[in-house]
Amino acid sequence: MSTSTIRTSPDWRAWLIWSVGVAAYVLAITNRTSLSAVGVDAADRFGADAATLSLFAVMQLAVYGGMQIPVGILLDRFGARPIIAIGMIVMALGQFVMAVSPSIGVAILARMLIGAGDAAVFPAVLRLVATWFPAQRGPIMVQLTGLVGQCGQLLALIPLAAFLHATTWTITFGSIAGLGVLFAILVWAIIRNRPPEHDVDVTVNTETGVVRVVTSAIDTGVGIRGAWAHPGTRLAFWSHFTTPFAGTAFLLLWGMPFLTAGEGLSPAAAAGLLSLNVVVAMVLGPILGELSRRIPTRRSLALVLPSVLVQAAAWIAVICWPGPAPIWMLILLVVALAAGGPASMIAFDHARTHNPAHRLSSATGVTNSGGFLAALLAILLIGLTLDLQGAGTPATYTLDAFRLAFLTQVPLWLLGATFIVIERKRTRIRMGLDSDRRRRG
Repeated sequence: MSTSTIRTSPDWRAWLIWSVGVAAYVLAITNRTSLSAVGVDAADRFGADAATLSLFAVMQLAVYGGMQIPVGILLDRFGARPIIAIGMIVMALGQFVMAVSPSIGVAILARMLIGAGDAAVFPAVLRLVATWFPAQRGPIMVQLTGLVGQCGQLLALIPLAAFLHATTWTITFGSIAGLGVLFAILVWAIIRNRPPEHDVDVTVNTETGVVRVVTSAIDTGVGIRGAWAHPGTRLAFWSHFTTPFAGTAFLLLWGMPFLTAGEGLSPAAAAGLLSLNVVVAMVLGPILGELSRRIPTRRSLALVLPSVLVQAAAWIAVICWPGPAPIWMLILLVVALAAGGPASMIAFDHARTHNPAHRLSSATGVTNSGGFLAALLAILLIGLTLDLQGAGTPATYTLDAFRLAFLTQVPLWLLGATFIVIERKRTRIRMGLDSDRRRRG
């Protein structure tokens, strides 16, 4: 039976395979954010200043972003089963190296391995959704996959930190490595690339938030140039550049040190605020997704730019508050930052809307790189600014130093918002929704 066969409803095996895949995704998220709650411990263990500590996240995100298009090509060729299994092994190797690392350089290499393995998992799980579930279930299953996967951040924030403080660094990260090996075995034993009635595999455009079963050639530089030439792709790039980086920098590295060493909260209270951020993002995701579907020609002005404005306003309010901010203001900050992740998914709606199927994965890769580029810059600028103020270690962190460091996010917001407005106008002209006044004049 060919891939044209329509699956009207998923059977028990589809749900089993999806469950194993999404469980692997939860572990991948845990691996990705495993330093978020123990950043201070990492700085103490390796004697790292703020700029060096930033490199842990910067190099990890750089590898993750750089692997997006290669992973898509490998998925086209080999399917989800081996790609997820290899991703779990690579992450396990990274965590093992982290567990026994004697120096900062080796630890940074470990985080790069984790980024490489992490890059393989979510696109592969989306591929499983496309192959094992009927097309009409695709959007729902993608949302469900994202919601369940975010539980990995909750695991990294509280249980992982508690386990580290109850045992040792080596035992904690060695245990995560062991889980990775076990999940690789589980994935290989249970997951299959496609249902038995399909005689060939299908492909899925990764990271778009909407699954499509398409057939396409491997992306080349021609496809990337063609994607970038369309203003809708550039709008997608700048939308993804501008919306999620503040939340990523906060969750991945700098939130816990700021809340504890800067604002004076206990580690438990700080972890609770970071967990609230994750929960709010899980709630907002379906809401913003539905709003984006209903107002496709106004989503930049109605959803993307307001999410940027809310984040910037919340940060500036906290920075300008005399002394430590009250808890209610910190709650508003983490809620505002939570809007960035769901809003960033609108960028992939732009990429899908304005590109044909044969270059959609190229457009998606270009779009995805925007958010990771901004996150790299934000994390690095915050660390460098702390160092320049002489507040580069946990013993020297101060609230005033953090305030100035987090102000470095403002130019990134302004740059991104400016280009969103410019490329939105160009896109609307290309679509025939606005007139080109320059040509008329």
